[in-house]
Amino acid sequence: MGAVTAPAAGEPARILLVEDSETQALELRLFLEANGFGVSRCASAETALDALNEAQPDLVVADYHLPGMNGDELIRQMRLSLRTRALPVLMLTGGNGGERQGLESGADAYLPKSADRDLMILRIRALLRERRAGDDNPGAAAFRRGRVLVIDASATYRTFLAGLLGQDGHQVTVAASASAALAALDGDGNAFDCVTLDLLGHDYDGLTLCAEIGRRREGAAGAGFHLVAISGSDPAKDFLVQAFAAGADDVISKTDAEVLALRVRGYVRRRLLEEDDRRIAGEFGQRERAVERALAEAEAAEARASLADALERANRDLADANRRLTDAQAKLVQAAKMASLGELVAGIAHEINNPLAFILAHQGTVERVLGELPTTGDPTAARSIEKARSRVGAMRLGLTRIQDLVLNLRKFSRLDEGERSLVNVPEAIETVLALLQHKLGDRIAVERTFSGRPEIHCTPALLNQVVMNILGNAADAMPEGGTVRVATHSDDTCDEIRISDTGPGIPEDLREKIFEPFFTTKPVGAGTGLGLAIAYSVVQAHSGSLTVETAPGGGACFVIGIPRQAARAHE
Repeated sequence: MGAVTAPAAGEPARILLVEDSETQALELRLFLEANGFGVSRCASAETALDALNEAQPDLVVADYHLPGMNGDELIRQMRLSLRTRALPVLMLTGGNGGERQGLESGADAYLPKSADRDLMILRIRALLRERRAGDDNPGAAAFRRGRVLVIDASATYRTFLAGLLGQDGHQVTVAASASAALAALDGDGNAFDCVTLDLLGHDYDGLTLCAEIGRRREGAAGAGFHLVAISGSDPAKDFLVQAFAAGADDVISKTDAEVLALRVRGYVRRRLLEEDDRRIAGEFGQRERAVERALAEAEAAEARASLADALERANRDLADANRRLTDAQAKLVQAAKMASLGELVAGIAHEINNPLAFILAHQGTVERVLGELPTTGDPTAARSIEKARSRVGAMRLGLTRIQDLVLNLRKFSRLDEGERSLVNVPEAIETVLALLQHKLGDRIAVERTFSGRPEIHCTPALLNQVVMNILGNAADAMPEGGTVRVATHSDDTCDEIRISDTGPGIPEDLREKIFEPFFTTKPVGAGTGLGLAIAYSVVQAHSGSLTVETAPGGGACFVIGIPRQAARAHE
């Protein structure tokens, strides 16, 4: 059965009217409905208990005098169930003393049937106002009546006892023999709240049956039922001992029917309360387990978050380590390249310098001898001598260019030197331009503006390698020709070298990547992606900066900045 909720806003309050008189029930129903209430009616307390399992009203109006179970016992039964424990009840009665009996049974208000009907409406509205939200307890189990098994061989007493217990609202099952009793217990033994057994039945041995029922109770699940033994008016002590030893919870005289009914009522009430206690404990246990699960999930989520943070930190550390490894690899490539290049250039310069010195010496001798030759009258001889002198002069220019190139190579072979020294900026730039003449040729014009300090403290690599890499990239970016501008500038804080070109420039989205190792925009096989990365590393070693911006002509402009304080630290 689904949970019953309070009426929605605007719906009439629901009243369950328990009244056996058709006339009075009709009169009360019409009156209540005329005042805006929804009314359903039951003619007995037993049918009212069953109706409470179908739909829970907002209030119960019950007559005290009812057939079978009276109104006070109906209220007691309602107060035993979590489902109906907080349901407001208005008791109606026409006799004296009904108020005390009704209130003692658990009614919330009492009203004589002869009272003014307007007073009844006021009472009902007050009870509905006092009812708190959430009192319905939709999670509680359905209301149930006590279940009693009566075992008695006497048909007369069996019928009398069943009727007596039925007046208390119990569902009574009867058995006239031992086999019928055991069959009822085997069918659903744990469903009974109480079992009454006549120990003096003539069709069975009472003590033996009591012991067998006790064994069945021990094997049943749950708390088990209460076993009430019925004996003669004055049983002997030995008989009582045997009855209790057989498993009886109580022994009552057969002549004390009212006492028997009261004892059964008490046992059933306790059984229902124990059942509700177990249900409540189970619900609390479920809530505690739910809270524990929620806490465990929260701890697991916190642990996952902590693990995610640790993983993120580890990833950052790994990325930093990878970046440092890449930088170190680039520096190793640079060091190896510079070492090899220095050795190679120094060796080539040395090998060229020896024959060059020999040729220059002989060229000077030849030029001197040609200058000392006397003038002759033979025009042909004179023309030959003049032509020889011209050729020797051209040879001297060519040899001088070779000598300058060797000198520049020897200067450039100091790329791997790590010591800082006073370096002539214009001279170093001219050396690089001379070495790149094969790339620049006649198609690329070079404009020089040396307005900065002529000498700065730095390593030769700063002006040799960094400038060469930037100028080489500029030449590659202008295959059809263009202009390269090299300018220097100095102020109180910084020495600056600006190298710009008239090429296509560098897109904005690539400017942050061009200094990364192995990043290149050139075709496969045309570049390693290390030139600008090495240049950036060299500038960083000088505590300087290397940036790129858009040149005035639309190309790229690389700006090398060296702080003056970094230079002073080595002066």
